[in-house]
Amino acid sequence: MKQRVPVSQIMSTDLVVLNPIQTLYDAEKLFKKHGIRHIPVVDGNKLVGVLSYSDLLKISYADVTETEEEVEAIVYDMFTIPQVMAKVLVTAHPETTIKEVIEILAKHTFHSLPIVDGEKLVGIVTTTDLLKYFLEQY
Repeated sequence: MKQRVPVSQIMSTDLVVLNPIQTLYDAEKLFKKHGIRHIPVVDGNKLVGVLSYSDLLKISYADVTETEEEVEAIVYDMFTIPQVMAKVLVTAHPETTIKEVIEILAKHTFHSLPIVDGEKLVGIVTTTDLLKYFLEQY
């Protein structure tokens, strides 16, 4: 297995992002359209959070008896992206090694890690990216 490979070799750089003033409806559309589970939230170029599809699912399990669409409408109107997204962010630099990224993800039980250069978001790496990398090694 290759040693000291930077995460920039496997991170996704064709990013789908949200801004804090968009709605949870916008977020759900992006998750479904792109088949992704994590969306960085940026204010300009600055990373301010990450919204995961599981974050939407957690708030959608309201204790109501309406249909799924009615539950989403009620819940999505109650919350904003900044209220639901993860705000305390752990990030990595493009030159961080894949091994170091794995250690970070394992320690924090995250499934994605934003990659930043300074404050600018330049990529994201997910557990799926890591699994694909390891499959290529065999």
